[in-house]
Amino acid sequence: MADTALLGSSGGGFPRPGGTAVVPRAGRWRGAGFWLVRRIGSAVFVLWAVATLIFLAIRLIPGDPAEAIMGGPGSQASAAALEAARAEYGLDEPLWVQYLSQLGRLATGDLGTSYALKVPVVQLLADQLPGTLGLAVGAWVLAWILALGLALWSGLGGRGAAVVGSALEIAAASVPHFWLGSVLVLLFSTAWGWLPPVSNGSAAGLVMPVVTLALPLAGFLGQVMRESMLTAMNSPFALSAHARGESESGVVLRHALRHAALPGVALSGWALGSLVSGAVVVESIFARPGLGRSLLQAVTLRDVPLVTGVALVSALAYVVVMAVSELAERAIDPRTRDR
Repeated sequence: MADTALLGSSGGGFPRPGGTAVVPRAGRWRGAGFWLVRRIGSAVFVLWAVATLIFLAIRLIPGDPAEAIMGGPGSQASAAALEAARAEYGLDEPLWVQYLSQLGRLATGDLGTSYALKVPVVQLLADQLPGTLGLAVGAWVLAWILALGLALWSGLGGRGAAVVGSALEIAAASVPHFWLGSVLVLLFSTAWGWLPPVSNGSAAGLVMPVVTLALPLAGFLGQVMRESMLTAMNSPFALSAHARGESESGVVLRHALRHAALPGVALSGWALGSLVSGAVVVESIFARPGLGRSLLQAVTLRDVPLVTGVALVSALAYVVVMAVSELAERAIDPRTRDR
C-alpha cells in the first residue's frame, strides 16, 4: 500500500471501503505521461496550423513581398532588383515549394530575417517580448484582482451589490481598448498631468496601458465568476455549511470562492488571446514597444518572417497557458483529477 495513491471512486483501481479506490503509482505515471504526450502533440499541431494559416494569409494580401524586402512600396526599386530579391529569398519558386521550405526552416528553429528591418527575427522577438510580457502579466493580474473583488462583493454585499457589480462588469467588458486608452490619456495626462501620455520606460508609464488592457478582461471574468459565485452560494454544500453554523463570509471564502475561480482558470487561454490582440491596439496608442506593435507594422509591410515569428510565439504562449490552467484547475477541483 506504500506505493499507492488514494483517489475517488471514479478513478478506477482497487476498491476500498467508503467508496474510494486505490490506484497504483505506475498508473498515475502512465496518466501523466499520456497527458504530457497529448500536450506536446497539441502544441505541434497548433504551431503547424498557425504557420500554415499565416503563410496563406500573407500571400492573399495584395502586393509583392519583394517590395517589402527592398524597403517598401515607396522604395522605387528597379525590376531587376526586385527579381534578384525574389531569387534570393525563394519567392520565385512555386507556392508549395515555398511552403515546404518555410516549414523545414521553422522545424529547425530558424525564423528567418525580417524583410523590413534586416535583423534576425529571433533577435527582434527577444528584444520585444519582455515589454509585451510585462504588459500582459500586469494586465492579467489586475484583471483577476478586480474580477475577484467584484465576485466577493456580489457574494457578501447582497442583492444590491450583485446588481451594481453586474452593471460595472457589463460596462467594463463592453469598452473598446482604443476608446478607453484615449479617455485615460485625456484625463490623466492632458487634463490632470498625473501620468505620461506615452510609455517612457518608467512604472508611471506602464499604469495606463495596463489599466486599458485589464478593464475589459476584468469585466468579462467578473461576469463569469459572479454567476459561479451566486450559484455556489445556493448549492447544497453551502446550505449544509450554513446549517453547521458557518458564517456567510466563511462560506464565501472557504467554499464558494474556489468554485467561482474555476471558470476564470478555465478561460485563461482565451484571456491570453484577448490580451495579445488588445496589446496591438494598446501598444500603438501609448507608443510602447512590443510584439503587438511589431506585428501591426509587419503586417502593413508584408514582412512574412516577422509576422510568422510573432504568431508562433503567441501560439506557443497560448498552449503553455492552457496547460498551466489545466494543472491549476486540477489543483483547485479534485473532481478533475478523478476524471
